[in-house]
Amino acid sequence: MQLTRQTDYSLRVLMYLAILPKGQLAQLGDIAADYEISRNHIVKVVHRLGQLGYIVTRRGKGGGIRLAHAPETINIGDVVSRLEPTLTSIDCNALGCKLLPACHLNHILAEAMASYVSTLKHYTLANLVDPQRTRRLLQRIHHQTDTTTED
Repeated sequence: MQLTRQTDYSLRVLMYLAILPKGQLAQLGDIAADYEISRNHIVKVVHRLGQLGYIVTRRGKGGGIRLAHAPETINIGDVVSRLEPTLTSIDCNALGCKLLPACHLNHILAEAMASYVSTLKHYTLANLVDPQRTRRLLQRIHHQTDTTTED
């Protein structure tokens, strides 16, 4: 199973927001810079996460984004299921496969996919990050970037 880039970036944005102190808003430019992802991609991801109700956005001066719910309540299996368009297995009928009457591949792939999602459903956003360690890591990254740009 390979996640789409949008799902990958979405999980990264949610993790980023999960480490922020309560009430603090994140800026899209900061997230894009920290992950070295284009701001364009982040804007699309944030828009979709907002549509799905995972984040709250505030426009204008002093605006930014934050989680809409506590990290402990955001289920990773649900996030991936809602974002990932490829969770269905192959469509043998559309392919016009001659082996269809005798083949079990589609059923086996569907079972594997269900197991994959079932495993992800055991975890929440809170399980993915250690807020203190991640904050320190980001601070180190910011410090290295600031030091590098000053030279």
